[in-house]
Amino acid sequence: MHRRDSLRTSTRLLVGVVSALSVTALAAGGASGEPGSVAGPAPVPRLELDRYLGTWRQLAAVPQYFNLACARDTQANYALDPQGNIAVRNTCTTWSNTQNEINGTAVVNDRETGAQLHVSFPGVPTQDSLDGPTNYIVTALGPDYSWAVVTDPSGTSGFVLARAASLDAAAWQQVRAAIVAAGQNPCLYLTSPTTGGESRIVPLCVS
Repeated sequence: MHRRDSLRTSTRLLVGVVSALSVTALAAGGASGEPGSVAGPAPVPRLELDRYLGTWRQLAAVPQYFNLACARDTQANYALDPQGNIAVRNTCTTWSNTQNEINGTAVVNDRETGAQLHVSFPGVPTQDSLDGPTNYIVTALGPDYSWAVVTDPSGTSGFVLARAASLDAAAWQQVRAAIVAAGQNPCLYLTSPTTGGESRIVPLCVS
C-alpha cells in the first residue's frame, strides 16, 4: 500500500510539473518572435572529464516519464569507452524492489568547455542516434566535483547529482542558486529518495 500510494503521489506531482513546464514553455515561446533569440542555460566554463567520470547519485530531478519506474537510489555511472566517448550506465531500484538499468553513450559536443554533450540510448525513440544536438549541459559544479547540476538547452529537464547520498545545507544553497542562475525554478525539482539520504519526494524549494 505504501508503494502504491507513493507512486500515485509521484504521478500527481509529475502531472503538475509537466503542466507547469508546458505553461513555461509556451510563455517563453511567446516572448519573442525570433526563433533562437532566447539563450539557453550556460555550461560551466570548463569540465574536467577525468574528475567528472565515475558514479553519481541523483538527489533531485525535474520528473520525466522514465523516472516513474524508479522508487529510490537512482544513479549514473560514467566511464570512457574504447572510442574515447563516455559510456553511460543509469540504474535505480524500482517500486517492486528490482533493479532497472539502461546503457547509453555520451559524446562531447562542445570542445571549448567540455560541458555540453549529446547522450543517446539505443532503442529509445529520439535518443538512439550516437550523433545529435546537445541534450546534456553541466550548468554548475561543486568546487570539489562533489555535486553537479545538469539540464538541457530548453531547460525542461534537470538533475542534481552528487557523489554522496546527501549534501549539507551550504551545498544545497549553492545548488538552488545554480538552478535559478540556469533560468529554472527549484520548485519544479523533486527530491529523489536515496539510501542514506533523503527518503521523501518533495519539491526542492521546500525540502
